Amino acid sequence: MRVASYDRNGTTGVAVERDGDWADLGAVDLVEVLSGAHADKVKDAPALDETAVQAAPPLARPGKIICVGLNYADHTSESPYEQPDYPTLFPRFTTSLIANGAPIIRPRVSQDLDYEGELVAIIGKRGRHIAKDRALDHVAGYSIFNDGSLRDYQFKSPQWTVGKNFDGTGAFGPHVVSADELPAGAKGLRIQTRLNGEIVQDANTDDMIHSVEDLISIISEAITLEPGDVIVTGTPSGIGMAREPKLYMKPGDVVEVEIEGIGTLTNPVEDEAA
Repeated sequence: MRVASYDRNGTTGVAVERDGDWADLGAVDLVEVLSGAHADKVKDAPALDETAVQAAPPLARPGKIICVGLNYADHTSESPYEQPDYPTLFPRFTTSLIANGAPIIRPRVSQDLDYEGELVAIIGKRGRHIAKDRALDHVAGYSIFNDGSLRDYQFKSPQWTVGKNFDGTGAFGPHVVSADELPAGAKGLRIQTRLNGEIVQDANTDDMIHSVEDLISIISEAITLEPGDVIVTGTPSGIGMAREPKLYMKPGDVVEVEIEGIGTLTNPVEDEAA
């Protein structure tokens, strides 16, 4: 099942892919749709009028957005860090989120805007102290993220939070694929980032140090995971900061993140309005 969110005149709705079109389910809960709660509505739902809506992030206001740093060894080796044994976790805030097709915003105060293509796991079932062998039971589906990072702000302090949370830098979408349509834990999927059509990151989700089930189990030791929470699982090597000369995103660029079996998240880049 492929599920997408849209905005129609300020109201968020959900659509499900159906035989080549999108069935418009209206204002229902996306995570409930992924769980099959509205399956009886899909057959008779009207086709989505795509000319009357705008794309929205799959979840516009997740309860928690938990990001994972340094989760690919090749990325850690290109960074100024040693590989940690424990996942490097940091939050994203909902005000940073944008949809597929919306512009990633380079802010007035920095030009060091970097790309990071990442797999997203969306939680579908509440849990705390979740055993690793049951962790995937808590995943409703998977999507794609571009963790746009302002590198100079990221390294102003030991905490990365500010550099990872500028408004308009967290691209999320274009839709969610239910967990049952992908390999367990979304393993073995090619993940690729392209900047203006040129491949800049190319890896496989098998390369993650901490798998989706690892992350769910470890995070839930401390934090209750709830339906609609989002785990952004980390980026592979190839970031712009690690290149010489550095390759940061700039206005007029187009960045794509593609994950096998899920789709392609595409966003132009623009400067913040004066």
